[in-house]
Amino acid sequence: MGCALPDGAAYVSLKGMIDVSSISPKSDSSNGADADLVARLQAGDEQAFEQLVREHGPRMLAVARRLLPQEQDAQDAVQDAFLSAFRSIDRFQEKSKLATWLHQIVVNAALMKLRRRSRRPEKTLEDFTPAFQQDGRPETTPSRWAVSFDTAVADRETREVVRRGVAQLPDDYRAVLVLRDLEGYSTKETAELLQISDANVKTRLHRARHALRTLLDPYMNGAAS
Repeated sequence: MGCALPDGAAYVSLKGMIDVSSISPKSDSSNGADADLVARLQAGDEQAFEQLVREHGPRMLAVARRLLPQEQDAQDAVQDAFLSAFRSIDRFQEKSKLATWLHQIVVNAALMKLRRRSRRPEKTLEDFTPAFQQDGRPETTPSRWAVSFDTAVADRETREVVRRGVAQLPDDYRAVLVLRDLEGYSTKETAELLQISDANVKTRLHRARHALRTLLDPYMNGAAS
């Protein structure tokens, strides 16, 4: 059975964690520090809960934002994740890293939010993907970008363009792209999280990558202001 939830004062507002790029999360803590924090959480220490939010909140919010383009949805998912973590802290395995455990919880919370929310009108993936011939080759050859992708993403403005591009993808495809390419989950792990087959993960990922490239083409070729 999970711990009793702390008083309302412990429910730190996440609205102050908006610009995660300016915050240096302390979630790369040592095993000893993790063990001490977990022990305090299991004892119902309210200050430990506040510390958990302060140290791990920025990174968890960044993960939620990649899956949920609407800011309020992302913040709600992180709140849900912290409540879930606190309720299940007694089952935390010491062999696990606290940051990794929390990452898994916030991914699940964000995916649950995606499944539950009312479907908003979305563009289809075909609006972004290039047309293909019957033999599978694109009808037009993708243009060569003016700069390399690695060089471009070192620029903060370009990273924001990429983030907006990912946010435009339909939910099903964005989730696969985020989990595989940004969060580093394997095909099998992604399939389990999304409750789809490995083959579907590979297909959606391939199409999502093509769509994202199409969305980024104008900017990467210098056409965007």
